[in-house]
Amino acid sequence: MLDELHKKHPEVTVDNEVVEPSSQQLHNYKVLVSQKPELNYIKFTWNKMTASEFEEHWKLRKLTKKADFIHMIQMLYYVKDPGATISFFQSLLDKNGKLLIILVSGESGWGKLWRKYRNELCNTEISQCVTTGDIKSLLDSKGVSYQSFDLPSQMDITECFTEGDEKGELLLDFLTEVLDFSKTASPALKAGVLELLRHPDCSKDSEGKVVFNNNLGVIVINKPT
Repeated sequence: MLDELHKKHPEVTVDNEVVEPSSQQLHNYKVLVSQKPELNYIKFTWNKMTASEFEEHWKLRKLTKKADFIHMIQMLYYVKDPGATISFFQSLLDKNGKLLIILVSGESGWGKLWRKYRNELCNTEISQCVTTGDIKSLLDSKGVSYQSFDLPSQMDITECFTEGDEKGELLLDFLTEVLDFSKTASPALKAGVLELLRHPDCSKDSEGKVVFNNNLGVIVINKPT
């Protein structure tokens, strides 16, 4: 993304605030940056904290700095109040600033799975199981205008349907966000999840494979007027 921005605005220096609670992921990011000396037009500020801690930190320091571009990619699942988080980061936008949100689409297999089994699968202490459909409803209710785009994506989940297949078991853990799902779920829940995963609402059969609808949604929000 930084490379793309630089192509459009080669003369601009960038002040990049990185917000990431995981030490390991922050380290990985720093290593990548250190391998790219051409990024010397960017000043990185490394904030090892969650989005809510960053908000608290920002307000405590009474900072007035504004942002031209904020991206929240695959992260709104992990905040307690997605609406409040969006409102805060939107308030940081400068004139003509953009806030980019990417999550799984409400029409994806994830959206269908969460709609039916939210209570059984979603541990709200960890993830809110939120889709772009939920975020659009939230923004509509507040009268916030936005642009939306689709990012088609798919995933081969054929192994999920072979009992005892190691890769299939890991895929099921990933799809349900439950560790050792096959071993810990009740027989009825496991059967129901597998049936839904195979249903045309979630997946399609293609050349003998079960291909999961992994579509993502993109939402772009402007500075509040």
